[in-house]
Order: sequence, then structure tokens, then C-alpha cells
Amino acid sequence: MRSRAALVLALGATALAAPAAAEGAGWMIHGRGFGHGVGMSAYGVYGLARHGSEYRQILARYYQHTRLSHVHGRHVKVLLASGLASVRFSKANAACGVHLRSHRAYQFVPGGHGVVLATKAGATIKPCGPTGAASGGPIHVLDRGTYRGRIIARGGGGIELTNRVPLEGYVEGVVPNEFFASWPQPALRTEAVAARTFAIASPGHGSFDVYDDTRSQVYGGKGTETPATDHAVHASRGKVVSYRGRPVTTYYSSTSGGHTEDVQFAFIGATPEPWLVGVKDPYDKLSPYHTWRRTLSAGTMASELSGLFSGHLKGIHVLKHGVSPRIVYARVIGSRGSSRVSGPTLEGRLGLMSTWERFKRVGGAVKTSASAEPAGTIVPGGGVAPSPARRSR
Repeated sequence: MRSRAALVLALGATALAAPAAAEGAGWMIHGRGFGHGVGMSAYGVYGLARHGSEYRQILARYYQHTRLSHVHGRHVKVLLASGLASVRFSKANAACGVHLRSHRAYQFVPGGHGVVLATKAGATIKPCGPTGAASGGPIHVLDRGTYRGRIIARGGGGIELTNRVPLEGYVEGVVPNEFFASWPQPALRTEAVAARTFAIASPGHGSFDVYDDTRSQVYGGKGTETPATDHAVHASRGKVVSYRGRPVTTYYSSTSGGHTEDVQFAFIGATPEPWLVGVKDPYDKLSPYHTWRRTLSAGTMASELSGLFSGHLKGIHVLKHGVSPRIVYARVIGSRGSSRVSGPTLEGRLGLMSTWERFKRVGGAVKTSASAEPAGTIVPGGGVAPSPARRSR
């Protein structure tokens, strides 16, 4: 674990003492990567697979000191939604102890302190108590998707909807939503193992294990599966990444910028882990986000960093880098006062794609440029850890 020498990111040290920039001046931000940068990068995996690496080799590269082990017979409870006024579904053959006709639509609605099974038109069929469950299918949930296993509705302050699904079925619903199905099989198998491991290593959230979005991994259910991704799941069936005999949290993100990061530098305050250390990621350059640039006007920059300095914004001085050039801590310097902030705080305040950033003062008219995602770009979301921002998807 090391940090690099602090850099002055505003036209060098002299810019920090310069007077406020003329009206119309602004900031150029050069960056690399998209996401937290911990564990594997999707585009790095893609590049390694294209260059002949198999999924076991790829996993060993990104998750140091680990080996593959096996799990069987697991299920995952996935939160699909909460606070719903009703849940309409079809393709179920039973719910709340009542036989259903799978070609018909039904719904769960709140009732008292629990859930009521009702017809599509809203007529009560049976009170289910605090929890209602439907099985059969795969079950189609209106406006959400089609899911294997069971859907479970919990009452109280709006319905919480979860999907209890076998682990392999869950992974089949994750891989096509995290990696392109057209990518090589070694890349898809790598993602299958990482997704499976992440699911069973997650600490859980009370009534469910994982979210269906970038707070955990993006899960679209059976309706999003493809033959290629299903084949990758089957080919790696039951395999998980383990350290000293236990499955570990396999964080991953879209784009590393060329080097991944130690977990404690990306997620400030996290415990260092021997399998989550930064490594060189040479094929990440295939990503459209390997490098990126954003411009902000002086006024926008000052507004977004409001409260972190006083007076005129003069510069940003990096206090600590991670094992990559990602910012761990920096000082936002104003003419009358400064403050120390974390790299993730800067990223979030400025709407950037990672903490791998360089700031430069520029003159002349500057228009704020957005960092929109190119059409068709995959921005994986697994392993979002403490802060569920869109940085990892």
C-alpha cells in the first residue's frame, strides 16, 4: 500500500497563488476510467479474453491470492421494488395456498397490515397475511419482467417485492445485464463466476440479499437471458472465488483507466483485503472511457464545490493518491479558506466518472461539457460497496 507524491492540479503550484481567473475562464478535467476501479474491470476482462486468457487466469489476475471453489443448492433473494401500491403478475400456478390459472393475471394488494391476493380487477381472492408468495412460471410481473423461482410480496407501508431464485438462475439474469452477450465466452464465464461470488458473499439486507440494480448487480430476470450468457453460466456452474476457503466479495466496475485500485483507497475507510489490490490493466484501453475529458466554467466549478472553500476558488491540491493515480484525499483551496475532501467527494460533487482526475485552469470562453455515455456502451455495476452512486455502472 503506497501513495504517490501529491500533485498540484491547477496549472502547477503557481496557479494556487494566482488571482481569480477572468470571467469566461474555466476548468479542464482529464480523467481515466468509469467506476470505483476495485477488482476487475469489464473492458479489461474483454481485452484479456480477446488475447487468449481463460476465465480462471483472468479471475486470478484481478483477485489476487484466490482460488476457485464450488457451491451448490443456494438461493438468492433479490429486491425488485418497494413501496408499491400493487403487484400485477401472470404465469403463476399458485399463490397464498390457492391454485391459480397461469394464463390469467392476478395481483397482490395491501390489506390491513399484510397482503391480499386479488383478481386482475381487484376482487379479493384470499388474505395472505404479512407475506404473499406466488410460484410457477417463470412468472411475469407487469412493468418489470419475467422471473424464475418465486415472487414474494411483503405488506406494510406499500408492498416490497422480492424474487427468491436459485443461484444459477440469478446469475443467468445478471450476466447479460453486465457484459455484452457478444463478448468472448472466457469473458462471460469470468463475469458469471464474479456475479455468483458477489451474490453469496453479500452480507444481506434483512428480508433480501441483493438489490436488482447497481447497488449490487443489475439483474433483469429470465426475460433478459441470452443463449451465449446462459452457456457461460452453465460452463462455470457452481464456481466461486475464494480466499482461504471462503467466498469473497468480488467487486468489479466498467473501466479501470489502465490500473485497478486497492479497496481501502477507493472506498474510504474500508478494510484492506489481500485479494482486492490494484493491478495493471493493459487491455482496459478498449473502453470508450479509458480516458475522458470534461470542461466546466469557473462559475459551475465554484458552484459545484460550494461549501468546500471560501473566497475565490484557486485550485485543487492532491494530498494522497492510491496505488493508481486515483485521488484519495485533496484540498480544495480558496482565497479565504480551504478544506480537505475525499476523492469520491470530488467525483460526486462534479459528476465525474471516477476519482482518477487531473484539474487544469484554462482561459477564454468555456462551456460546460457533459460526460454522457456513448450509445451501446456497457457500464457494469457489480460491487458498488459503501456508496451506491452510478460510478460503477
